[in-house]
Parts: sequence; structure tokens; C-alpha cells
Amino acid sequence: MTVVAVVVTVLLAAGTALTMIRILRGPSVLDRIVATDVLLAIVVVAVACVAAFSRDATALPILAVLSILGFTGSVSVARFATRQAGAADSAPEAGHSLEEGSR
Repeated sequence: MTVVAVVVTVLLAAGTALTMIRILRGPSVLDRIVATDVLLAIVVVAVACVAAFSRDATALPILAVLSILGFTGSVSVARFATRQAGAADSAPEAGHSLEEGSR
């Protein structure tokens, strides 16, 4: 059982390190937001592994709250990103007015 705990810890640490690199390097804000969501998922998995390893169910409410927080954050970012993309697509081209486009 100790070998499994060590392997899981190493894998979670590697995932956290790679996610932190993506958060720090970017290149865009959307990449950083997605990496933050992945980091939250890694934290949820880590708390679940600790709860499973210790056979203690007191962490389940924490897991539920973190999962709801991650889902809400992901949906909010997705809606924000689609609104920004829609606003950029519907903007008139430079040098053209709306009246010229309707002729």
C-alpha cells in the first residue's frame, strides 16, 4: 500500500509541476485559466487519495465543494470566452461603417 501512495504522490507532484509551468508561462490568459482549473482538479484528486488512503470520509464535503467550485469556474470562463469571441466576430471591420455593409 505504501508503494501505491508513493507512486500516486509522485504522479500528482509531476502533474502539479507541469500545471504550474503552464500557469507561469502562459502564453494567453485563457491558457492560464485552464491550467488553474486543472490544478484545482489535481487538488481534488489529491484530497480524494488522502481520504481513500486514510479511510476517512470527513473530506467528502470538501471534495463536493471543490468540485462545484471547479465546475462553476469552468462554465463561467467558457461563457466569458464565447462572449468575447462573439463580440470580436460581430464588430465591424476597420474602415467600414455599418451602412456601407448593408448596400
